Amino acid sequence: QVQLVESGGGLVQAGGSLRLSCAASGRTFSTYAMGWFRQAPGKERDFVVAINWSGANTHYADSAKGRFTISRDNAKNTVYLQMNNLKPEDTAVYYCAAYPSTSLFVTTQASLYNYWGQGTQVTVSS
Repeated sequence: QVQLVESGGGLVQAGGSLRLSCAASGRTFSTYAMGWFRQAPGKERDFVVAINWSGANTHYADSAKGRFTISRDNAKNTVYLQMNNLKPEDTAVYYCAAYPSTSLFVTTQASLYNYWGQGTQVTVSS
């Protein structure tokens, strides 16, 4: 069982930056692949980025490439999402998610993630 708690959301102007954190409980964090998803009002939950268990491999949605960076610190049971050059269309609730995997590869499919955080709101004003 893994519990995930996101933090770091807030209100920022367009062009600004935020860093989201996701703290995981449990002693097996390093055996989980981690992902970030987001959901804007009235829209489906979309994949943003994922990182494999070791941090050696990442996969970004096109909307995140060049602006967002995912990283993880297995010693601290935490995954981070650094978001730069934020745009109003980035406004959404951001969710951290996890699934058990020691593969090099990661999945973008939300249905394959077993554990989810409660979400943190990111609002980007124009």
